[in-house]
Amino acid sequence: MLAPYIEGHFSSLLDLGVRSLALYDDFVQRVRIDSGVHIEYSRRGTLQIAAADDEVARLTALAGTLAEAGVVHSLLEAPAVRDLEPGLSPSVRRALLIPSHGYVAASTLTSALATAAANQGVVFERASVTQVGQGRSGVCLHSSAGRLEADAVVLAAGSWSPQIVVSAAGSAGTVASGSPPVVRPVRGQLVHLQTAAPVASHVIWGPGCYVVPWKDGTALVGATVEEAGFDDRPTAGAVRGLLNAAIGWCPALEHAVFTGVRVGFRPGTADELPIVGRASVSNVFYATGHFRSGVLLAPLTASLIAALVMDGREGPGLEVMRPARFGL
Repeated sequence: MLAPYIEGHFSSLLDLGVRSLALYDDFVQRVRIDSGVHIEYSRRGTLQIAAADDEVARLTALAGTLAEAGVVHSLLEAPAVRDLEPGLSPSVRRALLIPSHGYVAASTLTSALATAAANQGVVFERASVTQVGQGRSGVCLHSSAGRLEADAVVLAAGSWSPQIVVSAAGSAGTVASGSPPVVRPVRGQLVHLQTAAPVASHVIWGPGCYVVPWKDGTALVGATVEEAGFDDRPTAGAVRGLLNAAIGWCPALEHAVFTGVRVGFRPGTADELPIVGRASVSNVFYATGHFRSGVLLAPLTASLIAALVMDGREGPGLEVMRPARFGL
C-alpha cells in the first residue's frame, strides 16, 4: 500500500513518503522496461472509512489538515460513499478519498528489480554475511561464502541488520564500532483472499485492517503489528481479527476463498525513521530500518543511496535518516 498521508503520522516520515510517492510512476515504468516484467500498480486512491463518532471526528480533522497543506482529497458523507463503493458496509458514515494514493504488488516488484539488475550485469551471490569492515583497498565482507573485497558496501539487511558486525578493521573478531541496536523485527501478518471480482475499486483503510483489492479478485487484508521477535508462525487470533474487520467493512469477503497468510518482519527503529546514509566506517552505507514504509520508500532510498555511493552527493531527506544519530 502506498499511502503516506495515512501512514505518515509525523512530519519527517510524511515528507519522506510524499517525496518517494512522487517518484513511483517513473520508478515502476523503468523497472518494467528493464525487466520485461508486468507489475501490478495502481494509483486509484485510498478510501479511509469511519463509523464510530471518534473515528468520524479523526477523519474530519485529517481532512482539515490535508486542506491546509493543499493536498487533493474529498471528504464524503454516507450517500456519496455508497455511490463510490456500493460494496461497503452500511455502517460507514464518512470516508476520506485521497486519489494520489495506491498500491503495488510488492513481491512482483522485488523479483522484477532483481531481473532488471541482472539484465544490467549484476551478479547475485547467496551467502550469510557476518561482518563488514575496512579492507586493504576498500571494504571487506566476511560471509559463509568467504571473504570479498569491494569498493563499497550497502548494508540493507532489514530486521537482520544488527546481526552483521560493522568494524573499523577487516579482520574477523574485531570489536564492532557500531551496529544498529534499535533495529528490531516487528512481526506483521497479512491475509490473502480470493473473490470472483474485486470487492472495491479503491484501497480501503478502516479501523482494524486495510483491504487492497487486486484486479484479479485477490484481496490482501493487513496487517498486524506485533513485537514477537523472529517468530514467523501465523496465529489464529491475528487471522481472526483481520478477517472479522475486513468482513465487517466489506461484507462480500465473507464468501471469499481463504488462500493463505503471510508473515514478515518489518525492521523497526526507536524513532520510526529509516537508517540511510554513510556509516562511521569508510565506504560503508546503511539502507535499513524502514519499518512499515519499506516498499513506499524504495525509490527514494534507491536514488539517495545511488547518489551518495556513486557521486558522494547527499540528497534532501538524508538529514533525518543519518546513521550517526544511533552512533553508527
